[in-house]
Amino acid sequence: MSVHTAEVAWHRHDAKFTDNRYSRLHKWTFDGGTVVPGSSSPHVVRVPLSDPSAVDPEEAYVASLSSCHMLWFLGLAARDGYVVDSYVDAAEGKMEDGWISVVTLKPLVAFSGEKAPTDAELARLHHEAHGECFLARSVKSEIRVEGSWRF
Repeated sequence: MSVHTAEVAWHRHDAKFTDNRYSRLHKWTFDGGTVVPGSSSPHVVRVPLSDPSAVDPEEAYVASLSSCHMLWFLGLAARDGYVVDSYVDAAEGKMEDGWISVVTLKPLVAFSGEKAPTDAELARLHHEAHGECFLARSVKSEIRVEGSWRF
């Protein structure tokens, strides 16, 4: 078993609070010392009460699913002898009826070296990465992969 932690901290400062006009800006601090500004989504709470330059929980959710999938994909590709030069994912989450129902991963993967995956091998790698990703196995959102590659 492993335990993963994050500190989420918010302070009211001089806002009244009970009028619901307080800033949603807060910070996430991770065990390695990285601090990330967080806020509610401007799609949920209007600016200036939300800060669009900060990461909102919905974006973080999509990014964490994308990151988990990518890390598994890279490990599986290395195991199978493929050389990955880059992996860029323009992931997006679709919110409807109060939950993120679908997360679509759109990775563009560049390979080099002597061995190139076929479309079927690439699909297998993505399928296997999805099955191994701890986060994908922990959520009820549908996760789709619409990947492409170049050699």
